Amino acid sequence: MNQTRARGRFITFEGIDGAGKSSQIAAVVALLQARGLTVDQTREPGGTALGEKLRELLLHEPMHLETEAMLMFAARREHLAARIHPALEAGSWVVSDRFTDATYAYQVGGRGLDAAKFSALEDWVHPGFQPDLTLVFDLPPEVAAARVANTGNAPDRFEREQRDFFERVRAAYLERAHMAPQRICVIAADRAPEQIRAEIEAIVAERFFR
Repeated sequence: MNQTRARGRFITFEGIDGAGKSSQIAAVVALLQARGLTVDQTREPGGTALGEKLRELLLHEPMHLETEAMLMFAARREHLAARIHPALEAGSWVVSDRFTDATYAYQVGGRGLDAAKFSALEDWVHPGFQPDLTLVFDLPPEVAAARVANTGNAPDRFEREQRDFFERVRAAYLERAHMAPQRICVIAADRAPEQIRAEIEAIVAERFFR
């Protein structure tokens, strides 16, 4: 008798640049793998060969806001079709650094894209599909900016934005969390990494492994 393979789960990490997502993503991937799960770690924009090319354009080339938004969703459509959906259907868990909440925060909140146009793109590219869990790392923009500066890496065109831009992005993330409290958990990211990790592990255990 054939048994249907259980669908994987989709977990996303969000927050302004410098929020400290990277090390926590690695910790969650390790946690899931320790439970014997197959995990596909990815990122947006990017995640596919085409998506990575679009990422380079988005991070470094000046463009009209609506072009920026449509390219974000173009990369996302390819990401979903080529990687996310196949992995989930195969039973793998997908952990992504950013997804559509980032577009809402950066393009709608930060840059002022018409929310109706964002919603139309969201409904077109992934109607009815959202992550199973989203963790939004929240901290003051000045703290995040200091962290980015300390990396020593050349900032991309988003990271070069002014503090008021990141204030708007942060507010949009919190607004999005308020609109979807069953999916989005806000993590206070101005604490010690081990405290953050313990909270995230508790959230993941409560959500998926009770």
